[in-house]
Amino acid sequence: MRHLVAHRKLGRTASHRKALLRNLCTSLVLHERIITTLPKAKELRPFAEKAVTLGRRARAAREAGQNEAALHATRQAAAYFFSGNAGPESKKHIPNKEATAGVAALKKLTGGLADRFADRPGGYTRIFKLGPRKGDGAEMALIEFVGSEDKKAVEDKDEKSGKKK
Repeated sequence: MRHLVAHRKLGRTASHRKALLRNLCTSLVLHERIITTLPKAKELRPFAEKAVTLGRRARAAREAGQNEAALHATRQAAAYFFSGNAGPESKKHIPNKEATAGVAALKKLTGGLADRFADRPGGYTRIFKLGPRKGDGAEMALIEFVGSEDKKAVEDKDEKSGKKK
């Protein structure tokens, strides 16, 4: 029996698993649909939906004029995204420089996605099974936000490079 065993380990350590979910969540928010393995997609779904709920909470607090609550929810949502690589040039402000993936994802989450899902009480994502991968037979899946049917899917980096684990 699997009492009190909540999540899949995905063959990784806790820190590696957390980093993987953050990277997948960042890609999902930026591209709105990604192709990955089925266990990763099933593990990503509640992770991403909690981030969207925090984005909705930040948007609602901002509209109600509660700036501290909006800031708190935004900072909580930022923990669900990849922070980006900070180099020595990160201490300088460079105008018109492209935002890191996590910053761009957070901006999109608290903006467009929060507006789209403002009236929806949950169930922001859906998973489609795509069948086995040719190389190793891993079950593949497409995970996307509801309402992003016209976008093109982005594949996981492991599948693009053809690496085997």
